[in-house]
Amino acid sequence: MRRTLLAKAMEMMAGGMTPSVAELAEAAEVSRATAYRYFPTQSALVAAVVDESLGPILQWKSETSDAVSRVDELLLHAFPRMEEYEVQLRAAILVSLQQGAQARAGKVSNEEPLVRGHRIELLRSAAGPLRDQIGEERFRRVLQALSLVYGTEVFLVLKDIWHLEIEEILQTVRWTARAILRQAIADGK
Repeated sequence: MRRTLLAKAMEMMAGGMTPSVAELAEAAEVSRATAYRYFPTQSALVAAVVDESLGPILQWKSETSDAVSRVDELLLHAFPRMEEYEVQLRAAILVSLQQGAQARAGKVSNEEPLVRGHRIELLRSAAGPLRDQIGEERFRRVLQALSLVYGTEVFLVLKDIWHLEIEEILQTVRWTARAILRQAIADGK
C-alpha cells in the first residue's frame, strides 16, 4: 500500500500538484486513515517522495582516491537525477520554504518540518581524500563552498535564471567544483 500511495503521489507531483495526505487518499481511492497511517503529514509524504526520487544519489559511493575526481563523479551522478525528478524536488523546496516562512512568522504548526538534504554527508564523502591534505578547518570551508555548487537550488538557479540545459549545468558546476578544490589544494594547510 505504501508503494501504491508513493507512486500516486509521485504521479500527482509530476503533474504539478503537491498533494495533502487527504488529497492523496482521494486520488489513490483509499481511506484517509490508510493514507495517514503511511504518511502522517504532508512533510512525511514529500520527504518520502524525495527519498524515492533521490535514493540512487544517496547511495553514491566512489572508490577513487582523488578528491577532484570523486566530486566530479558525484556531480555527474547527481545532476541528471535532479533533472529527472525536477518537479518533485521543486515541491519539496516549496513545502520547506512555506514551513520556514510560517515558523519565522511565529505560526505554530503541529506538522513535522520537512528536513531536506544529505548534502553535507555526500560532499564530505566525495571530498574526503582532501581532509588530510588541508586540515579540518579548511576542509570544512571547502565543504561549505561545494554546497554552493551542489544541490537542487543550484540546479534550479542555473536552469531557471540562466536557462541552461543539463549539459551546460554540468559543465558549470564541474568547472566551479574543480576551481574550489584546486584552490584548496594550492592553499594547503
